[in-house]
Amino acid sequence: MAASLFKPGFRLSRLDIVILLVGVIGAVLAGSVALYAGFVVAFVVGHFFLFCNVLRVSRLPELAWAIIFIGLSASTILAGQPGWLVTAGCSLMVTIGIIFREVGKPSYHGVFWRTWNPGLEAWWLSNVHKGSR
Repeated sequence: MAASLFKPGFRLSRLDIVILLVGVIGAVLAGSVALYAGFVVAFVVGHFFLFCNVLRVSRLPELAWAIIFIGLSASTILAGQPGWLVTAGCSLMVTIGIIFREVGKPSYHGVFWRTWNPGLEAWWLSNVHKGSR
């Protein structure tokens, strides 16, 4: 089964490259209309790349980050509060918390997994691979 292959570390597919290119173009175009719009697109695309390709964060923390960012962004757009600086700062603090949480898990399989999670291969063999035998 393809899902049971042990392939930790950084990953980048053709689809990821397309999404990044569209995101960069979208950020530039949105930024030419409103600076904050370009920032929002770039910030989200950057987090997509960090969470999905570099650190390979699990789904629930990704969704939690998205909900927090959307809530803060919507409040800033609709009410002018807390503002883009606070929105970015709070979102970055959540990002840092997610990173520390994820790299501390026995299932961490993103960049530097050999250093940060040397027990990953044993964890994978006992938790993931056993169901595909």
